[in-house]
Amino acid sequence: MQMEKYQKHFLNNFRKKLEEWEAKQEVEHKEVYRFVHSLAGTASTLGLDRIGDLARKLMDRMDEEEERLWTNAELKATLYEIIEAYYRLEEATVVTEFKGKKGRDGEEPVVLVIDDDTSFLMYMKEELENIGWYVVPIANPEKAVNTFYDVRPDCAIIDIHMDESNGFEVLDFFKHKLKQPFIPMVMVSVDGRKDVRMKSYELGADDFIQKPFELDEFIIRVKRQMQRKKQFEELILIDELTHVYNRKFLTQAYEQVKNGWDRRKEPSSIAVIDIDHFKKVNDRYGHLVGDKVLVGFAKFLKEKARVQDLLVRYGGEEFVIIFQNTNVQDAHSFLDAWREEFSERVFKENTPFSCTFSAGLTEITDPAKPLEEWLSKADQALYEAKEKGRNKVEIDSDSTDIQHNKVIKVAIVDDDPIIRTVMRDIVSKLPTEQNIQYEIKSFKDGALFMESDWHRDSLCLVILDGVMPKMDGLEVLERLRRQKDSDQYKVLMLTSRSSEKDISRSLQLGADDYMTKPFKLLELEARLGQILKRMR
Repeated sequence: MQMEKYQKHFLNNFRKKLEEWEAKQEVEHKEVYRFVHSLAGTASTLGLDRIGDLARKLMDRMDEEEERLWTNAELKATLYEIIEAYYRLEEATVVTEFKGKKGRDGEEPVVLVIDDDTSFLMYMKEELENIGWYVVPIANPEKAVNTFYDVRPDCAIIDIHMDESNGFEVLDFFKHKLKQPFIPMVMVSVDGRKDVRMKSYELGADDFIQKPFELDEFIIRVKRQMQRKKQFEELILIDELTHVYNRKFLTQAYEQVKNGWDRRKEPSSIAVIDIDHFKKVNDRYGHLVGDKVLVGFAKFLKEKARVQDLLVRYGGEEFVIIFQNTNVQDAHSFLDAWREEFSERVFKENTPFSCTFSAGLTEITDPAKPLEEWLSKADQALYEAKEKGRNKVEIDSDSTDIQHNKVIKVAIVDDDPIIRTVMRDIVSKLPTEQNIQYEIKSFKDGALFMESDWHRDSLCLVILDGVMPKMDGLEVLERLRRQKDSDQYKVLMLTSRSSEKDISRSLQLGADDYMTKPFKLLELEARLGQILKRMR
């Protein structure tokens, strides 16, 4: 008990030091070295061997006499493994009260449940959504990977024994091939033997829960994992895949621009960069190759960027660079040269291929204005580059106020005219982000929808009634999932409460979500908002 008291005191001091550094712009090297030295000496003495070993290895790589300043992001990247070890130790003291939201605001925790037992999926979806979580049920493990990329869940629940796949394979893919250390993975199984539990943990599972389980205990344990993920992410500003800054760093980066402006009154420029036709790379070669392209592109940009340039992965295949103390003409020259060089690089897969990128640029002439204003201008210029054929760098022009919109199509397929009218009204009033536009079209039966070319070659959300004349919703769903461009469709099935067989079949066929009639309109509005958010 005495040792536990000292360990708790030690961990509290660790947290306070990280919080203290977070409040600073820069930290002197001597202070960092003393802290690592203290960790190395004290942690092992208190029985915290993992932290002690990591600290000693880090200390051996550091020069005590080095003169430098550490940024907050550099500190967190360097201390990454120690921070992770710290949180694994702190799990026992994590606050488990994590209030689920009874309403829906689009920000509720997202849980991916992968199990070929559709009865279990339906039960979990109903119970977990009752406490305010958003549940994405997956009956086909093969669909889990693409869904994982779309959803970016706060936690994944994976059954070990499934007819078509082994849950261990899914876990191994997520943890090692997709390299997603920040997404908790919870394994569930009727088989609770020691070797099964040990294999789960060896493959990277964050928890193992044996079926049948008490739901209240299950919820507490999953909440704890999501709370740990949230705390962990708050300390990390480095993108786990590409190892460049993530979008959380942009606020700090913009502060550097403001400080530079205050001292020198020199303009800076900001670029939004996007890999051209990246979706085609994923569709043709798979997401693993797509990840290799992202890693290679980030590495290329890091090699080309100057010391003062700040590189951020903004999301997906999109990156942002802030060229400090650089006017837009010079920034354009840099980017255009990089564009030409990158287009000549070859990614050597089974079939070698090359990629290009497009970029939009704007000059930050007044740092007192919000960062979002400059990002919007650069994004507008990026749109112009894509409109002109891609593989271009365009500079924002204040001479036009034209706003170009990304279109997401919403198809309402239902034989009930009342439902079609209500649905159209709900979708038309949904809040949208800047430059996002919804195009809505109603179809009174499945045959008319499948015969239409309106939804081809574009992102489309299909709100699909299960029971219709001529062609029912299940047949429409089955046909959509057989198409080569199946990934462009997100399908929300509408079923009656007595149609459990239909729900089960829709999950097996790859529906992205379902709702049972009658449903509350506010609930439907929130559910549509969640799916559309994943499509933006």
